[in-house]
This record gives sequence, C-alpha cells and structure tokens, in this order.
Amino acid sequence: MFESFAINEERVLALAGLFQATALTQQLANKGCCDAQDLEASLQSVLRLNAPSVVGVYGQVSQVRLGLRTLIKYLDNTPSDLAVPRMTVMVLRLERRLNSRRDLRESLQQGILSVQRQVAHIGHISAPVISRMAQLYSTTLSTLRPRIMVNGNPQCLKQDAVVEKIRACLLAAIRSAVLWRQVGGRQWQLLLHRRTCCMLARGLLTGTTLESG
Repeated sequence: MFESFAINEERVLALAGLFQATALTQQLANKGCCDAQDLEASLQSVLRLNAPSVVGVYGQVSQVRLGLRTLIKYLDNTPSDLAVPRMTVMVLRLERRLNSRRDLRESLQQGILSVQRQVAHIGHISAPVISRMAQLYSTTLSTLRPRIMVNGNPQCLKQDAVVEKIRACLLAAIRSAVLWRQVGGRQWQLLLHRRTCCMLARGLLTGTTLESG
C-alpha cells in the first residue's frame, strides 16, 4: 500500500533532471555561460516525449550528473546557491498550474513536435533551436502565474542569447517536473523520505562515476 508513495530511482532521476535544469538556469543568469554538454542533455530531454523509461528521457544516467550533485547538496542542507532550490519549488508550482490547462499542454506538445522536426533536420541542438524553445516557453508557460523570476548578473540578463538559453532551460525544468509527477513524485516525499532520496541519488551518482571509468 505504501510502496507507491516511497521514493525510488525513477523519481530521483526525474528530480535530478529538474535540479539540473534549474542549476543551469542560475549559472546562465549569474555567469552568462554553462557547461555545453549539461545544457545539451537537459534540452534533449524536452524532445523525448515518448521515451520508454525515465532514463530514456535523459539518454543515460550520466547525463544528469550535475542534477544529482545539486540534488544531494540540497538534501544535505549544503546548497551552494539557495536560488536553485527556490526556483525548483517555483517550477513545481508552475507545473501544477500547467496540469490544469489542457489548452497550454496541447500547445506545448505541438510546439515541441515542431522543434523535434527542426532538430531532426539540423542534426543537433543549435542556436536557432534554442531560440525556438525559448519562444515556446514565452508563449505558453510564461503566461501562467506565478511567473518564474530569475535573478542574476544584470549584464548577463541583458544578453539576448543568454536569456534564450535561460528560457529553454526553464522549459527543460518543466519537462522534468511533469515527468516527476507522472512517475508519482510529490513534494511531501522530499520531507518524509529525504534520507532515502539522498541515498539513492548518491548511488546513482556513484554508478555514473564507475561507468566512466
């Protein structure tokens, strides 16, 4: 009876995907840049609508290594940036609003399918693809309340290319938040199963380290 409410690896992975996207968002806001591979991994997750598993959404567990590390710091009460967990909570709230708006969900799906075709034609996630994702976020998710407010370096936030990456990352954050809910994730689980969640995240992170050699 209680097993379905417990934290498991699938839920931890979805949560790590969410924390990775919000961590990248904050890095971009503060520094104007982030790791290209981490960004690619998060944005690719948006396009995998019909993945056969949670791992399949991210390609492989190692693709959310940044998210796992960020999640562990949060669970250990040692986050390097409090803006990341705050933003993560805001994303979860926004996802609940999205869940009640069938029209926006359908618009998002159609928009993502269009981006999929663009990526299939180009072969990778390019600047025009990021711009398309940013526009999709602006026309759908940014119309919901509460809006996600991103604070950072004003000089970085004035750069159009940086702002587009931030919006694309927020789209990826919502994608992981939707996935988290779909696999049974709930916020209260982080309070009741904090230690288990941290243990599972550490195990997954250790596994990616062993795989890489």
